[in-house]
Amino acid sequence: MSTFSLNMEIADNCHFNGQLSPLFTVEEAKKALAFHSGIEGYEPTPLRSLDCLAKEFGIGKILVKDESYRFGLNAFKMLGGAYAIALLLCDKFKLDINAFDFDKLKNEITEKMTFATATDGNHGRGVAWAAQKLGQNAVVYMPKGSAAERVNNIKALGAECIVTELNYDDTVRLVLKTANENGWKVIQDTAWEGYEAIPTWISQGYTAMVIEAVKQFEDHQVKAPTHVLLQAGVGALASGALGYLTNVYGAENLHSIIVEPAKADCMYRSSITKKGEIVNVDGDLDTIMAGLACGEPTTIGWPVMRDCTTQFASVDDEVAALGMRVLGNPLGSDPRIVSGESGAVGLGMLAAIHFHKDKDTLMKKVGLNKDSVVLLLSTEGDTDAVNYREVVWEGKYPTTAK
Repeated sequence: MSTFSLNMEIADNCHFNGQLSPLFTVEEAKKALAFHSGIEGYEPTPLRSLDCLAKEFGIGKILVKDESYRFGLNAFKMLGGAYAIALLLCDKFKLDINAFDFDKLKNEITEKMTFATATDGNHGRGVAWAAQKLGQNAVVYMPKGSAAERVNNIKALGAECIVTELNYDDTVRLVLKTANENGWKVIQDTAWEGYEAIPTWISQGYTAMVIEAVKQFEDHQVKAPTHVLLQAGVGALASGALGYLTNVYGAENLHSIIVEPAKADCMYRSSITKKGEIVNVDGDLDTIMAGLACGEPTTIGWPVMRDCTTQFASVDDEVAALGMRVLGNPLGSDPRIVSGESGAVGLGMLAAIHFHKDKDTLMKKVGLNKDSVVLLLSTEGDTDAVNYREVVWEGKYPTTAK
């Protein structure tokens, strides 16, 4: 095989202190999983073991949580939006989350509500799904350049969907202003001062995915992962998953890497500041990793990532494209995984290290060896099928051998 060098900036986290988060405990994850387990159609998504690829890369094991199977929505995001809406209603109507029933509430709630959110696609689809289950309204705003298929998927769930001429973070601000003017409930996965309860619930909802994965390790004769690569946009998933996993295994026992697109690497840039302060990224944020095209870290999630992450990585779009191609064209008896741009970047980083002319140095830098067990979260399938085929079939965003 050729060697080629894709751009990956990897920074050791000098702010690591291993302090565990009280927001993402084992108990909170169990509550989230219990909620989702009670929804009709629930099944744990598969944890795939890519044994042939791991052998090729010189790694002990590669385990990929395949979220394309989540509730028929082709992505994980409903885990957060639906859980947050459920907890919001429990708070409003004094209900027990353990007895929450979408169908029962749909008939009992007479008050008409509208849930509003900004999204790159998958989160909005999750909010629209929950609103439809409850017989309520959803208004979803998307940033400029959003894929037509993602817009249509949201509209198919009965939601109003508006594509703006703004980037993601400015679209969030538009939603807040419009919702305040109309009395809508904002269901947003990023937090800011004065708006933290709902983003916390969303991140806690996401932990259902990783508690499933931990339960599935036994099926693969794995006691614990040595590594986890977590992709980040605002960091809602990354902080929730990292918070839970470090509560289970201890931050010192898990080599964690937060991976971001170079055009929206707000966590990476925050990590290399002297005091670990939040750094926002402005501009168009025009990465193919649409679900990660966010320039402002969530305020509830950043402390978790700052305290417990081993390394931060900022990578070019070609890394995600490489991951999509490798997962879609498995080696030997490995299963095929259809993974979208934001879902494949973790595997793409492993592949980019393997094919790099400085492989040995990079393997040592991220602590990978023949005994490593790597957990990856493929958070979406081909949610933009046209772009997926252009990447996987036509070679869009190519890797150029050097």
